[in-house]
Amino acid sequence: MKFFNSALLAVGLSAFTLNTYAQDISVVSPDKQLSVNITVTDGKPAYSVTYKGKTMLDKSPLGLTTNEGDFTTGMKYLSNTQGVVDKNYTQDKIKRSQIHYAANKLIYVLENAKQRKLNVEFQVSNNNIAFRYEIEPMGERLSCVVEKEATGFKFPSATTTFLSNNMTPMTGFARTAPSYESAYVADAPMVKPRPATEGYVFPGLFHVGTDGWVLLSETGVSSLYCASHLSEISADGVYSIEYPNVKQNNGFGSTGAAIALPGYTPWRTITVGDNLKPIVETTIPYDVVDPLYKASKIYKYGKGTWSWILWQDNSMNYADQVKFIDLAATLKYDFILMDALWDKNVGKEKMAELVKYAASKKVAVFLWYNSNGQFNDAPQGPRNKMNTSIERKKEMKWLRDIGVVGLKVDFWGGDKQETMRLYEDVLSDANDYGLMIDFHGATLPRGWERMYPNYVGTEAVLASEMVYFNQGNRQTEAVYATFHPFIRNAVGNMEFGGTFLNKYLTKTNKDRSPRLTTDAFELATAVLFQNSVQFFALAPNNLTDVPPFEIDFMKTVPTTWEETLYIDGYPGKSAVIARRSQGRWYIAGANAGKEVLKLKLNLPMIAGKKVQLYNDDSAKATFTKQIDIAKNGELEIEIQPMGGFVIK
Repeated sequence: MKFFNSALLAVGLSAFTLNTYAQDISVVSPDKQLSVNITVTDGKPAYSVTYKGKTMLDKSPLGLTTNEGDFTTGMKYLSNTQGVVDKNYTQDKIKRSQIHYAANKLIYVLENAKQRKLNVEFQVSNNNIAFRYEIEPMGERLSCVVEKEATGFKFPSATTTFLSNNMTPMTGFARTAPSYESAYVADAPMVKPRPATEGYVFPGLFHVGTDGWVLLSETGVSSLYCASHLSEISADGVYSIEYPNVKQNNGFGSTGAAIALPGYTPWRTITVGDNLKPIVETTIPYDVVDPLYKASKIYKYGKGTWSWILWQDNSMNYADQVKFIDLAATLKYDFILMDALWDKNVGKEKMAELVKYAASKKVAVFLWYNSNGQFNDAPQGPRNKMNTSIERKKEMKWLRDIGVVGLKVDFWGGDKQETMRLYEDVLSDANDYGLMIDFHGATLPRGWERMYPNYVGTEAVLASEMVYFNQGNRQTEAVYATFHPFIRNAVGNMEFGGTFLNKYLTKTNKDRSPRLTTDAFELATAVLFQNSVQFFALAPNNLTDVPPFEIDFMKTVPTTWEETLYIDGYPGKSAVIARRSQGRWYIAGANAGKEVLKLKLNLPMIAGKKVQLYNDDSAKATFTKQIDIAKNGELEIEIQPMGGFVIK
């Protein structure tokens, strides 16, 4: 097979340890700090990873099992091919807009006992590894089913974990789990007192003692494969790639993946650093994928209002939606999201009027849809509109005709290949009708920001609705917020739906469910959390019961960024992130602790400049003032408990 064009074959020998007759091959990053070694021992392929000479992954298994052959044991090294990847691309809805991806590439060719080949492709860039398998045709066999993977990750014994349990299938609200809405636990031991029977969702963060950090995830999952997750650690200390539990989606459908040959698995990604900067700033989920189709139009991203988060189901009526359209217009927001039950409480005829009214206010409309169907019991409507091609296209034509610009599609509940195909079908059809797509109750996006031009975001996190519903989540809101820049939001857009400015999380803004974070913390999350379309948890009363400078900030905060930088923090304790939009820097921080956090920050991007600071005083009252940044870029700042700050 032809793996490279001629331009990619010129690579310095220093990038590889080359011996055509040896089975141990190493490939290093362009800066020579990150190294992967691949070998075969007793017929079992494996790899290991070092960074700056320190072990990040001990010898870890490779291989997979198909219905046409076992590629985990009895394997023999055949050959290798090397090359380089040098790629520049632009992307308008991730943490960085201009990306240069440079990597050294190795294809390690194996053969099993039946003389059938398996190619393992590694791309190693500075701080990042991406690898995948290619299965070649097997004689007359041009298709196969991949049943399971041996792929594993064996960390040094001093490692601690930041992982989120995969939810038990067909549990939770209306049997909609798994929905990627479990909490992360900080600095847990690898061997836990209560093992996770369903394993852990991607991404997973690992602290390798004093040597560094590793972020594991996957990317490039489309209709051609299932999504996967991490197993619980095995007796010999290995986390493995696991495919979906057969019980997902009401027990119907596959657990592996059916592929045409030659065929590829998705990419497994490993981001490595001796600090958290490479973790926060990685673009590897997008570097190794490409758009699957062209955008049917230029999609516009931005901010929106939604009534449901504070006013709940009863707000799905014509009069209340007019109030939130007017709120969006006052805030100069681009969108309003009208959530579940609009089909029953408003109806299509009146909805067309609402969309027209919104357009008169220069506000565009997103409408909520139930994804199913047949695979869980979520009763909210519209139902049975997104799960079949005929109904979906009829509905999308109507949506386009009345002027709707996007959909929020909810209640997915599974990672099977059939479900991945439905995600792709919804996205592809929506693009044909000029509609953007936002997913809730859904799986992690795996490179989708780049693969699907009309995709704008996914929940896949313990989001604002859980803060609304549960006192325990209000108490831990700041803790979880300081996880996201390092884990969930590091690998994909995250539609959190937050920035509450109500003092009480109720429609009346009084009596019960007090918010425990400061206003400055909530403003900071508008920058800390990245999604190209942000539906904020603001309410009409905030126009009069919140200080005007806070509303002015929420009017102008961007949702798309040219650059993202790690400044400071530790997951579960604090986070300080800098983002640039249209040449202007926003630096945001949050403190999850119970004590005042004093930081000395290095901010060269705003050195010597006058900037606006939003912060909390010792009484946790939020204020704003103009400050001067020292010429050396250093700034000492205090962050109140469960508080935050923003500099712009």
